[in-house]
Amino acid sequence: MSAELDFSPAPGVAPAGQRIRRTGLLETRLLLRNGEQILLALVIPILVLLGGHFLGRGLGLELRTLAPSVLAMALLSTSFTSLAISTGFDRRYGVLERLAATPLTRTGLLLSKALAVGLTVALQLVVLVGLALILGWRPATAPLPWLIAVLAAALAVLAFAAWALLLAGTLRAEATLGLANLIYLLLISAGAVILPLSAYPAALQPVLAGLPSAALGEALRNAALGQVAAWPLAVLAGWALVGILLARKGFRWMP
Repeated sequence: MSAELDFSPAPGVAPAGQRIRRTGLLETRLLLRNGEQILLALVIPILVLLGGHFLGRGLGLELRTLAPSVLAMALLSTSFTSLAISTGFDRRYGVLERLAATPLTRTGLLLSKALAVGLTVALQLVVLVGLALILGWRPATAPLPWLIAVLAAALAVLAFAAWALLLAGTLRAEATLGLANLIYLLLISAGAVILPLSAYPAALQPVLAGLPSAALGEALRNAALGQVAAWPLAVLAGWALVGILLARKGFRWMP
């Protein structure tokens, strides 16, 4: 005699890890379908890498330092600008408020956004490192500089994301859009992201060295050249700590 099937309802929620993973993958797909986000995450860094390689010799841009600089630019674009804009508009349209009230919870929502940023950054690194290697980039392989660079990249993503959430959680979406893009352009043009600190006037170098963009750029450039400097870790850790404390206190889920 065959066993009877049980069709009685069994309400419940998926495990927390599964909820976070699925929401993070959804966030990643939405980001990669957005033309503006793709422009920031991949198109602009690729154009800077190609343009700097073929046309930048007159400006003193060499592939050995240009490639890690573009990687720093890509990390900034995703973990700060893209995250701030997307979160700002999610907050404006009530998406954050609704998702925070689901079994996903507010913590799960933040972790899913972190997962989406991490996946996007991984995609950027694969594409840009692959392209740089094709163009002839041959970075140094000493382990200690790259260990510092990996730690710096992790701290930078944490710092940029915290400040992105602070903007998105305190300002109107339109203000977040304008300010996030303005900060991005200022850091790219004058924040020692593309150009090394040594390219700036000596009087400005101590000031620029305190920016997270400069600390990340120098950490990646040092690793590519096989050089060691620990100060970027201290700078990025400070920005991350302050950003997290301010975002935790100032972030508002509802507009």
